[in-house]
Amino acid sequence: MSDSSSDIGLVGLAVMGQNLALNIADHGFRISVYNRTTSKTEEFVAANPGTPGGVVGTSSLEEFVKSIKRPRKVIILVQAGGPTDAVITGLTELLDPDDIIIDGGNALWTDTIRREQELNEKGFRFIGSGVSGGEEGARFGPSLMPGGKESAWNELKPIWEAIAAKVDETTGKPIEGAEPGKPIEGGVPCATYIGDNGAGHYVKMVHNGIEYGDMQMICEAYTLMDNLLGIKPEEMSSVFGEWNQGVLDSFLIEITADILGQKDPETGQPFVDIVLDAAGQKGTGKWTSINALDMGIAAPCIAEAVFARCISALKEERVAAAKVLDAKLEPFDGDTAEFVQAIHDALYCSKICSYAQGFQLMREAQNEYDWNLDFGQISMIWRGGCIIRARFLQKIFEAYQTNPDIANLLLDPYFKSEIDRCQANWRKVVATAALHGVPLPCFSSALSYYDSYRSARLPANLLQGQRDFFGAHTYERVDRKRGNTFHIDWPVSGRPQIQVKP
Repeated sequence: MSDSSSDIGLVGLAVMGQNLALNIADHGFRISVYNRTTSKTEEFVAANPGTPGGVVGTSSLEEFVKSIKRPRKVIILVQAGGPTDAVITGLTELLDPDDIIIDGGNALWTDTIRREQELNEKGFRFIGSGVSGGEEGARFGPSLMPGGKESAWNELKPIWEAIAAKVDETTGKPIEGAEPGKPIEGGVPCATYIGDNGAGHYVKMVHNGIEYGDMQMICEAYTLMDNLLGIKPEEMSSVFGEWNQGVLDSFLIEITADILGQKDPETGQPFVDIVLDAAGQKGTGKWTSINALDMGIAAPCIAEAVFARCISALKEERVAAAKVLDAKLEPFDGDTAEFVQAIHDALYCSKICSYAQGFQLMREAQNEYDWNLDFGQISMIWRGGCIIRARFLQKIFEAYQTNPDIANLLLDPYFKSEIDRCQANWRKVVATAALHGVPLPCFSSALSYYDSYRSARLPANLLQGQRDFFGAHTYERVDRKRGNTFHIDWPVSGRPQIQVKP
């Protein structure tokens, strides 16, 4: 092998790194790989000979850097935080000005902004790229969300567009069938330039927050069928399989049908019945919720999905509480088939609200960080490769194509008509669940969000009065221009005096 023969390099050969490297090599790009544990690099290269582009193993960072063509492009796929910073530090001692470092991990977007600034000052270029789709996506086509300087993106673009998932240009449906050494040809790549500095990782974070909501809402549909209707997992598998043929067609609905149909290899019981009901999380949903609070954007579906995981983790406390707390509820006596359809509609309406919240959050973020986000393109690249890929995203793409400045997806004519069609069942499900003690944090918070957003008057007028009374925080008036604030000198007795705050 001659020096400087590789088109790109990758540091970090955990599962995601290995799969992404093979995806790149399958598309004819020569890739150098490096892992801190040399034996892992050697095993990986030995196990994957004869790829179209070729995989070059290296035993040191120095050898790794020398093996890549200038200007070098280096992908980092290691643990977020300190380990990523450590790899960047090691690389900058060896790279040349104008070389490009690409962080493909789940980095906090503010870390990405900091890293880009630091690297730009040293003459390097930096891309923070969201990579969604899990292990299979990395291997056969992920959804890619790069942010950074556009000049750097233009150099990475041929590789990123080649390895990304592809969707049909007409229908927007994912094109499937990729195999090792035989990538998908044609179609629209699920990769686009997101914006400056941390925009790519920010959009990936919101994607993950929406993913939290999607997963929890599906679980709420499941628990209604399980605890309220007494439907067996194998029957539920058929229900979700049928739903996957309609408006709820998505990767998560598809795998839910598969999971519910799975038997436990040890006992032969339904798999879901032997899995402990205590969920974990890696933090991106929490980041999204905290950021929504920081920016004053209502994203209750995402937050409730995070809280649902938190309370699920209190398994021992919940088991103890179940022996003490009793709601004395009556069993469900309605029509099962009709209620299953109502659950479908409630899931659909809640999903619309959850995505509307995510896109509103991104809209506020672009103002906060001076980004110029193309929401139509963002929804487009989520149509394939990523965990939240769904038929539904084509309608979001079309909504932004029609009106790029729409304030909220709920105002789009298509989504308005869909909620008008389904909301009676949505309300029926939330009300019935409350009467029968089935917790639906996302379904019910989504309905409250919808009702709040459609309300011309909310009780915040009383709240303003409370704040002015105990803290002199002032209030605005309905008969004066917005922005003018007033304060009442609240006496113990006597008539209050209205004063304009200086």
